[in-house]
Amino acid sequence: MRRKFLKFFTSSFLAYLLLPYKFAFSVTKKIINKNLTNQQKNILFNEGTERPFSSSLLYEKREGYYHCANCGAKLFSSNAKFDSGTGWPSFSESLPGAFKTKVDYAFGMKRTEYHCAKCGAHHGHVFNDGPGKDGKRFCNNGLCLIFKPTN
Repeated sequence: MRRKFLKFFTSSFLAYLLLPYKFAFSVTKKIINKNLTNQQKNILFNEGTERPFSSSLLYEKREGYYHCANCGAKLFSSNAKFDSGTGWPSFSESLPGAFKTKVDYAFGMKRTEYHCAKCGAHHGHVFNDGPGKDGKRFCNNGLCLIFKPTN
């Protein structure tokens, strides 16, 4: 019995050390909304992006909340939305605990990427050039969001 335990423990420990960091510690991404379009799936699960100025949410002015298109988690308040001129819906702050972040070097520069804390879906990048008290700009793909007005 002891021998089996030591063999299992040793192989588990070696696998833990030898597995790539990204695989061992990655957030599990899971499609929850079966009605997502192929473009939404590409953005949410392959870390893609939509064309700038293509989102109807750029022009949304009503009060309400923005939710994850995959799992429905509440991510942003309309009070944090602003026009950044970048072509993507932008927010000065997210709701507490809405996102987990990681460093992204995909375009040869260091950027902070954020993912829904509930389902792991990719939403966009956060930059340090926003108007809020923290100076953050959450640059979000509009296809990743569902707006629900408060009425």
